[in-house]
Amino acid sequence: MATVPLKKNYRCVPSLQQFYTGGPFAVSSDGSFIACACDESIRIVDSSNASVRSTIDTDSEAPTALALSPNDKLLFSAGHSRQIRVWDLSTLKCVRSWKGHEGPVMGMACHMSGGLLATAGADGKVLVWDVDGGFCTHYFKGHTGVVSSIMFHPDTNRTLLFSGSADATVRVWDLLAKKCVATFKKHESAVTSIAVSEDGRILLTAGRDKVVHLWDLHGYGFIRTVLTYEVLEAVCVIRSGSLFASFLASFYKQSEKRKSVSSAIHFVTVGERGIVRIWNSESAACLFEQKSSDITASSDMDRGFTSAVMLPVDQGLVCVTADQQFLFFAPVEHTEGMFKLALSRRLVGYNEDIVDMRFVGEEEKFLAVATNIEQVICKNPKTSGDEYHSAS
Repeated sequence: MATVPLKKNYRCVPSLQQFYTGGPFAVSSDGSFIACACDESIRIVDSSNASVRSTIDTDSEAPTALALSPNDKLLFSAGHSRQIRVWDLSTLKCVRSWKGHEGPVMGMACHMSGGLLATAGADGKVLVWDVDGGFCTHYFKGHTGVVSSIMFHPDTNRTLLFSGSADATVRVWDLLAKKCVATFKKHESAVTSIAVSEDGRILLTAGRDKVVHLWDLHGYGFIRTVLTYEVLEAVCVIRSGSLFASFLASFYKQSEKRKSVSSAIHFVTVGERGIVRIWNSESAACLFEQKSSDITASSDMDRGFTSAVMLPVDQGLVCVTADQQFLFFAPVEHTEGMFKLALSRRLVGYNEDIVDMRFVGEEEKFLAVATNIEQVICKNPKTSGDEYHSAS
C-alpha cells in the first residue's frame, strides 16, 4: 500500500519586514534598538539585524514624535490627535496619556532624570510635563513658527531647555525661573538641529540656511559661524573617548596640529548632500568629508540625510536617509594616515513593492529582492543586513 505524503507546516523564522516609513525615530541609550514610526504603528527594531522585536499599535494614528526615557523602559509618542502617550516597553501597554498642545507635537525630549518630558508643538509652544503625574509643569510660548528641535541641557545641574523653530530662532528656557532667558536670532531659515558641547558651555545650532552657529551658554553671546554650504538636518558633537575622537587624535598627530585638539569642539554635520563631514569649531574648517555618498536612492530628491545620531562610544554614527534607510558608519584606518568612514551595515526600513525574489550566491546564502526601484536589494537572512546592487 502506497504511503500518503503528509502535509508540512512551516514556522516563519525570521521575518524580513518593513519597519520604518519615515518621520520620527528614537535610538536607545546603548544603541541596541530603535523605536521607529511605521505607518500607524511603532516598531521596536533590533539595530544589529533589523528584526522587529515588537509592535505598538497607536490606534490608527501615525506618530509625529517619539522619545525614550534614559533607562529605555518608557517610550513617549504623539500624533496628529495631539494625544501624548507613555508606553511601558516591558508590557507594550499605554500606562498614561494626556493632551496639551493646540496642534500636533513635532518633537520630544526626556530629561536625564527621567521625571520630565518636554514637547515641541506645531502651535509654536514648548511644554514640560511631569512623567509620573501627566500634568504640565512649564508652559512656554514665544516662537512664531513650528517648533521641531528640543533638548534639555545634558548636565542635570543646569536647569535649561533649548528649542529650535521654523521661525529661525533658538530659545533658551530656564526651568527654575520659568522664563526665556535668551533668544538666538542669527539663523535665516528653519533651525533643524541643536547640540551641546561636552563641557556644557557651548550650544551648537544647525539650520537650512547652511550654517552652524556656536553660542556661549554663560553670557548667552554669539561665538562664531561655521559655513557648511549645505542645507543641514543634523549636528552631532563628538565626545571624548569615542571612536571618532580617537581617530581625530591620530589625525592631529599625523598632521602636527596638536594645538587644536584640546580646546576645539569637533562635530559632525549631515544634510542634503548625503555625506558625513567633521568640523573643527575653532578654525571653522572641515577636517573630513566623505568623497562619495553611500545613499542609493530612487530619485535625486531622495539623496540626502534627514537625521543623524551619535551612538555610544564604541559604535560610531547612524544616519537616516530620505528613503527610510539607516546607515551605520564607523571610522577605520586609511592607508594615507587619515581615517575614512566605513559603512558597517545598512538597514532598509521600507522595501517598496516587492516584484520578485530568489536565493543567490555561493550555497544560496543571500536573498535578492527586486522592488520598484532601480536597484536590487541583497539580504542576508541570518543578519538582515542589506546591500544595494545596480539592476543593470
